[in-house]
Amino acid sequence: MKEKAKPHDHRPSLSVGIIGGGIAGSTIALRLAELGIKTDIFEEGTSLVNGPPICHLHAGGNLYREIPDEQCVALLQQSIDSLKVFPHTVNIRPTVIATPVHDQGDPSELLPRLEKLQSVYRQLVSEDPSNKVIGDPDSYFKLYDKQDLETLSKLEVPSQPANFDDWMIPVAKNLELGNFKYPMVLVQEYGWSVFRLAATANLALEKLESSHIHTQSKVTHVSQRADSGWQIEYQKFDPATQDHITNFLEVDYLINACGFQTGVIDDFAKQHRNRLVEFKAAYVTQWPECQAYWPEVIFHGERGTPDGMAQLTPYPDGYFQLHGMTEDITLFKKGLVKNTHDSSQPKLGDSFIRKIKSGWEKDEIETRTTRAINHMSRFVPGYNSAKVGGKPLFGAQQVPGDDITLRAADVSFAGSRYARTEIVKASSALSAANSIVEQLQIEGLYAGASHSQSIEMAFPVTRSLTAKNIETYAVELADEREYPAALAKTLSFDLKN
Repeated sequence: MKEKAKPHDHRPSLSVGIIGGGIAGSTIALRLAELGIKTDIFEEGTSLVNGPPICHLHAGGNLYREIPDEQCVALLQQSIDSLKVFPHTVNIRPTVIATPVHDQGDPSELLPRLEKLQSVYRQLVSEDPSNKVIGDPDSYFKLYDKQDLETLSKLEVPSQPANFDDWMIPVAKNLELGNFKYPMVLVQEYGWSVFRLAATANLALEKLESSHIHTQSKVTHVSQRADSGWQIEYQKFDPATQDHITNFLEVDYLINACGFQTGVIDDFAKQHRNRLVEFKAAYVTQWPECQAYWPEVIFHGERGTPDGMAQLTPYPDGYFQLHGMTEDITLFKKGLVKNTHDSSQPKLGDSFIRKIKSGWEKDEIETRTTRAINHMSRFVPGYNSAKVGGKPLFGAQQVPGDDITLRAADVSFAGSRYARTEIVKASSALSAANSIVEQLQIEGLYAGASHSQSIEMAFPVTRSLTAKNIETYAVELADEREYPAALAKTLSFDLKN
């Protein structure tokens, strides 16, 4: 049995229950357990962090033209903090933003935002050099006009990219350059591996003495005690007997981190909240003809139309994850639902719940992945030779309120000793965790280490994990979840302008 890390010298008597072991719940559990707070996390699945697909750190949110600059700045800060806590979970490669000629957008309109984000990043590095985690601020982004790409298209693809231009060579060689508006943008938004995040959360929480992981455990009710604490009722699956055994646990503070099922716990807790839930999927493909290291490439388009944004996310061994923001690919008809006055929980259709609980039918995997490949082939003609590389990455995502374009959200507090996480992007999970520590201090429930301590100091056990151990376990998780090992492997390059 592994020896667990001892908590800090100051160990408060506070106990916290976290319902939901996704990215938000697991990050919060790490934050609290690292402080020595007794933390119980409940997850229906067999391991932590197994939800909707993630592709990248949104270090500036440049993929989303429709969101305000304030959200982009928040995503930049959150991504920097996330990189400092989870350095071995990131795939270090850039992202390219391309605007097709049929799109109504003007790529030059992106420039003021890029310059603002560069200025913010430069200031953050000036204030604290440890914030320099997405390259030199002067190299946050680079612009390419058509002539630049025509020149690059004549060069040999390097065995390994050594600078920004090297990353653009396969792009220049494989796109019909006349089909795009200029400039194209290359920006320091890195990839993020959900499998290495899952590995980090599972490994670190197993090491922490103050954390208690309850997998294969479904919370069936919560009720508030007279002293303001909470009782959690849950059913624990016993593999030996194949029975579900009912258990109870009392905690001082309750955190609802149930993702798309957050409204279920809100209803139990009698804390009404309006929200949207959207079912989405990304498709795993393999492109055998691809012999180059690619950046991620975003082809802008109008969401929900046949010309919806296309997204090419690279992994090792010729694997790529595809998004196509049309109702026939990543989005789904009736896949976006809103809650009612009677409940905080939006009701997804039975077909979506069936996918989440039982998986996909083989013919639907083939049909939708083929559509994704065809959609990408509109922009990268050679991609028509790609093939299905595995089952989709999928899940349902909650968005608080009624604005489906919202991207920067983290946590809200309601009633007594109750918090709900409402992250839309994975990089917001750490911000949610820090807000909860701050709230515990405000309520006088925790008087230990200050929220103001540095990010690095706040996660000593998490940050002690090695890249090799994380990747090894991540590959095991990918295999256990029946995904290609490539999705768990590391891509890491020193990016230079």
